[in-house]
Order: sequence, then C-alpha cells, then structure tokens
Amino acid sequence: MSILKKYTWNNWSGFQTSNPQQIFKPHNIDELKIIVRDHDKIRVAGASHSFTPLVATDATLLSLDHLSGVEHVEQEQCTATILAGTRLYDLDQFLQPLNQSLMQQGDIDQQSLAGAVSTGTHGTGADLYCISGYVEQFELLTASGELLQCSPTENSDIFNAGRVSLGSLGILTKITMQNKPRYKLKEHVKLCPVTDMLTNIQQWKTEHRHIECFVFSHNAQLMLKTLDMTDEEIQPRKKSWPSEDGLLTICSEISKAFPSANPYLQKLLGVFVKPTTFIDWSSQIFPTPRNTRFNEMEYQIPVDQGLACLQEILVVMRKHKVQTFFPLEFRFVKSDDIWLSPFYQQDSISISVHQYYKQDPYLLFNVIEPILRKYQGRPHWGKMHTLNHQQLRELYPKWGDFMQIREQLDPSKKFLNPYLQKLFYSQ
Repeated sequence: MSILKKYTWNNWSGFQTSNPQQIFKPHNIDELKIIVRDHDKIRVAGASHSFTPLVATDATLLSLDHLSGVEHVEQEQCTATILAGTRLYDLDQFLQPLNQSLMQQGDIDQQSLAGAVSTGTHGTGADLYCISGYVEQFELLTASGELLQCSPTENSDIFNAGRVSLGSLGILTKITMQNKPRYKLKEHVKLCPVTDMLTNIQQWKTEHRHIECFVFSHNAQLMLKTLDMTDEEIQPRKKSWPSEDGLLTICSEISKAFPSANPYLQKLLGVFVKPTTFIDWSSQIFPTPRNTRFNEMEYQIPVDQGLACLQEILVVMRKHKVQTFFPLEFRFVKSDDIWLSPFYQQDSISISVHQYYKQDPYLLFNVIEPILRKYQGRPHWGKMHTLNHQQLRELYPKWGDFMQIREQLDPSKKFLNPYLQKLFYSQ
C-alpha cells in the first residue's frame, strides 16, 4: 500500500485544512482491513469536494483511489457493482462497454462514488432521486473488521442508514447502483425573465427531465438550463471565449476589488449568455467545467415553499448589499426513504449559495442561512452550515434510529473526527 507522511490535507476550495499523521492508499480490501484494525481514528477522503470539515483529521486519513472499477454486472437488471473509490468522471469508461449510465448526476463529476453517496449528492429533476437513492446494495467494512452486505433484504436498517452516513458507520467498499441503458441528453441554456420562471416553473418541471435556474441578485433575467433525453445526433459542446468558467473568475475578481461594480456586471449577463443547444451522451452533458473555486452553502426546502424562500433571499441580498457575483442555484429533487437524506420523505427545492474563494463566505452565508432555516430547510451534508446537534435532530425523524445503528457499529467512535463528534453528540 502507498503511505504518505507529514502531509497537509485541504479541500478543493482550500477553506478546510488539516495535518493527518499519515495517509494510506490501500490497493485491495485486505490492506484496508489491516489499516482499520491497526488504527484508532480514521477518516476517508474522496475528492475533497465537501466544503465542511467532514474529512479533516489529525489522525489517519484514507484514500480509496486504488479501489476503482466495476466488479460485477447484472445486465437484465441494469445494475453494476462499483468499487467505492471510483471517481464519477471515470465511470463512463467502465459503464460504456456495458451499455449502462448513471440514472442521475450533478454538474461536478470529480467526486468518488462513495463520497457522493455518503453526502447525498444530487443533480436536478422533479422525478429523480439524489445519487444515494439509486443504491441497490453496498458492502460496509465496520470498525470490528467485518464486511457487511447491506440491501433492502439484508441488514436492512444499516442499508437505510448507510446510504447517507457521512462515513460515520464504517467504510463503503463496494456499491451496487441501479443504472439505465446508455442515453443521450439535449442541453438547452437560455436567458429567461425571473417573473416568467416564478409563474411557470411548476409546469416546466414536469415538461423536462432536468431543469435548473441560476438566479442573480441584481438581474431581472436568470439562466435557465434544461436537459432532456433524445435520440438526435450528437452536437458536442463548443469551446467559447471567454468561457463561462473564465468569465466567472474575471467577474468575481472585479466585484471583489470593486464591490459597487457587481450590479452592473450582473446586468451584462445578456451580452455573454446566448441561447445554446448541445447533444451528447449523459456522462458528457451532466458535468460542466468548475475551475473557479468557491465555497458553498446549500439547503433543501420543502417543494411548496421553495419559491417563496428564493424570493425572500433575493430581497435580503439586495437590501444588505452583500457582494457575490455567483448566482443562486435552484433545483428540484425527489423525496426518498434514506434516514439522513436531506430529501427524506420530502420533495425538495435545492437552493445553493456560492461565494468566491477569495472572499469571506460567512459575510454572505450568515445573511441567507436564517431564511433557509425559516423555511424548514435541511442542509446539504457536504456544504457549509451552522446547525448543531439538537437542530439537526429536529429536522430528521429517524435521527435517533440512525444514532442507535451508529453506536452499534462503531462504539469506539473510530470513524468520527472532531467535526462529526460535535455534529452527532454535542449540544
């Protein structure tokens, strides 16, 4: 196995850092078992794309990057058993020969499969679950060194708890995903009046497989993006100059240096954003370049309150003149039955708030988070929030059941770091 020592870990945005004693990269399950047996405190890092200190540790850090690929396939059921360290951007090379694709993805594909599942990562679609909702089975390495097979019929309580568990029950080693035959998506992006979206979004969400809105605080127009399945010929994305990502960096730098310019920059949106249509395989359409670093807060709002929440946020952002060039991201996600999923028994509207990584995120997040909480929002586990143990318990009906399973599987708290210790146990 590979071992790194005296290494500083940081997340993608650079906001979270820690100094683990060592980082192990096991090449197989047997090496992974030895590490778990021989170390008292362990956290597992995926792509480090979470904005909370979920991974941060001064003890032992694990990377599952060598545990990658597809181990088993059921063609009739269209499922694939995938090693947990597999990055989403690598999945297509394994699934394409099998004529399979993930049911759903977000617009970032850097995460490991285990990391995406463990935090309830999602895309958008009123009739589509988060990625964890398509897990059919998983294998879990526990603190005692036991490998548990978990599904709706085997260790079912652990299955219900473990599909979103923040890596606190043990280490996911293999995940069986319900996929679908490989498919193409047509992406259409255009500008749309905010008033039109507020009036028509409930209808539009039923007309498109995926729909999301990027809403700017100082612009009467938003960016509307839809994705729909198609059999049309491929029309791949074309490179543009400046690229959307490059433009975001430039405008973020200008608005950071000259805050009063921010409203004017946002009102130039129509100069740079033109209607576009692209068609490609789903694995090529879902992800978009994300080289402009940021920090993010995201809450899932009950679907019938999402529009009111969005409108109140926009009013408050203008009133307080909080500076960010980034738009609010507005998406739909279907309810599920996973105990700590932010979508547990709740169709949701996901509202994401971003801040450029060179700016203090709390100046923005502290203004908006009270509104998200007012509308009974549940935070994304991988994104910044300030909720404590008691507040979280009130939002999750199965919190107590989850904690009972956690205590049974990991009584010595091997898989907790200080952040999770506080999240789960501190008042």
